[in-house]
Amino acid sequence: MARTLFGTDGVRGVAGEKLTAGLALALGHAATTLSPAPAPRVLIIRDTRESGPMLEAALAAGVSSVGGEAVLGGVLPTPAAPIAIKRDGYDLAAVISASHNPFHDNGIKFFGPDGDKLSDAQEEAIESALAAAPAGPAPVGRVVRADGMLGGYLAALRARFGGLDLSRLRILLDCAHGATYRAAPAIFRALGAEVAVLADAPDGRNINAECGSTHVELVAEQVRAGGHDIGFAFDGDGDRVMAVDRTGRVADGDELVALAAIHLRRAGRLPGNGVAMTVMTNFGFHQAMRAAGIEVATTKVGDRHVLGALRNRGFTLGGEQSGHIIELGFAPSGDGVASALLTLEALGGRDLATARVFEKLPQQLVNVPVGGTAAAVASAPAVQAAVSRATGRLAESGRVLVRPSGTEPLVRVMAEAPSAELASDVCEEIAAAVRAAA
Repeated sequence: MARTLFGTDGVRGVAGEKLTAGLALALGHAATTLSPAPAPRVLIIRDTRESGPMLEAALAAGVSSVGGEAVLGGVLPTPAAPIAIKRDGYDLAAVISASHNPFHDNGIKFFGPDGDKLSDAQEEAIESALAAAPAGPAPVGRVVRADGMLGGYLAALRARFGGLDLSRLRILLDCAHGATYRAAPAIFRALGAEVAVLADAPDGRNINAECGSTHVELVAEQVRAGGHDIGFAFDGDGDRVMAVDRTGRVADGDELVALAAIHLRRAGRLPGNGVAMTVMTNFGFHQAMRAAGIEVATTKVGDRHVLGALRNRGFTLGGEQSGHIIELGFAPSGDGVASALLTLEALGGRDLATARVFEKLPQQLVNVPVGGTAAAVASAPAVQAAVSRATGRLAESGRVLVRPSGTEPLVRVMAEAPSAELASDVCEEIAAAVRAAA
């Protein structure tokens, strides 16, 4: 059966409407029932949304109602889950978060015993189990609260980045009033940095509100005004990061992966001499990696696809323009805090303002609303003819991308070219064809 509840990153929706306590209980029940372990130990962590405790309690009830042990880890960044799975041998982990979404949304995503997010097939099995009739009486499990989970996550960061000396750096962190509000300042201070913090007072409703990686203008302005050497902005669940140099210029995921890739290759720590990036990655990134002798595997949008490519190709580093960066040498998940530390490791004391690895090509993006099926419109002969003409105009100097949205009735048209004018012209030509085909 096709998934109807699970999307690209778990089950997500407005808390109390789509994502109710009843659904959370049912998800906990179904996921635990499907675990091959006789009495599964299930870690549950969350971000700072006001609906988090309600969903945590319901999910834990679902786990314990079929004999599982629900271990409540409290507020932690998403990547703490796969790290804890590997460290403590959990059979399953659930993260309650809607990432960069506003507070009224929430979500539940599951990680398996290998630390990876569940596959599409596993999520389909959970959905099927939701509709199944109860099998009869079940053993009663238990719910326990874990101590020291934050310390365990910080210890993992220290084990990986303990050699970094940040004592000469003035760093500004924007924690988005989210899951990194304790962890991020703690590790940067432990490594010697002088740390100032924005958005570190969560009240349940201010998560991602005009702050964090989706509102990076806040940290950019404050870095300039405060004379900081560098700034980092995380998202609500801590699996993304954007960097800001001392001038206030934003360095996105493309630039941070490029810095890390060249650094790791020089250090002999880039298996396969390759990285995995999505189709949205800037063409300038591809040119820079080609010049550096680093292969780029291109995937569909989504960290699940990036991780799959890393596994298939034997690479360890990849990510998305949004700042979702995976480095398998640390964890099989995007980790904003670890990615920020990897950036500083890659810089090796250099100034981010002068250490650019590549210049971005001007990019134009247009979202075209469509009345029919977005995939059918995107593949229409007239649209494909427009794409072919645009590709011919750009030759080797740029690229175009037309893709249907996976979540909205839109066709996304993107063009990159040596000049903003050409990118805009090419993008509009294709967008016109999409409108006509819609």
